[in-house]
Amino acid sequence: MSDVTETGIRPRRFGAWYVAEHRLLLMRAYGSTILATSIGNPLVYLFALGVGLASLVQAPLGDGRGGEVSYLAFVAPALLASAAVTVASEELTYPVLSAFKWNPVFVGARSSPLSSAQIADGVIIAVILRMAVTCAIYFGVMLLFGAVPSPLGALGIVTATVTGLAVGVVIMAYTSTVTEDKGQMAIIQRFIITPMFLFSGTFFPLAQLPGYLQWIGWISPLWHGTELGRVLAYGLNEPLWLSVIHVVFLLVLTVAGWRAARIIMARRLDK
Repeated sequence: MSDVTETGIRPRRFGAWYVAEHRLLLMRAYGSTILATSIGNPLVYLFALGVGLASLVQAPLGDGRGGEVSYLAFVAPALLASAAVTVASEELTYPVLSAFKWNPVFVGARSSPLSSAQIADGVIIAVILRMAVTCAIYFGVMLLFGAVPSPLGALGIVTATVTGLAVGVVIMAYTSTVTEDKGQMAIIQRFIITPMFLFSGTFFPLAQLPGYLQWIGWISPLWHGTELGRVLAYGLNEPLWLSVIHVVFLLVLTVAGWRAARIIMARRLDK
């Protein structure tokens, strides 16, 4: 087989991983920031909310298999899932828009043997890897604070990553449609991501919200991921059917969003 033929076959076979490698190499430009926030954010949030605020919260907010749990144990899984969502929103907004518009690397990649589907998959794979590493570091800090009563809590790294993925692929699908930057990315951060943190049972049980606002949590991937994390971290008492709904909701949203991102990217690049 000639070198030219081999050069074309390998990208077609492993193209998504080449794209993922490229995206990860780009992250090295702000690697120190990633590392600092991956370690600093859990330290700050867990200390401020789980230790500082917890000292003011007299009533336990978590009901687990072993009885009532502390506010620290209650809030930690939510902060873990929130960290993954934050990474997804960072990597799949402006970086994706830039790769289409200001530094059109997607266009250049599509000019090679890489397909549009491989480009989309590669971007998502890179973000999954960053989310997984961030969540692993976050979980390590949670252990230092004693915020994970159950050994099953380690699986929260997986559920948090899937939660971030469910949010991220939908954002990526939308970002791939944007041709002119008119503040859409800022709107996503301010009117979707931030309210998601506030109305997803992150800092207090969703039942504490008025009934007419609880629906926001029901459709929020962050609420579903947070509740799964609490089931794993301290055995949150909830019906099995509800845990199944959490899993199904996140998986359906991930598959649908991922497929939408691939379709939209194909429409834009396969011209």
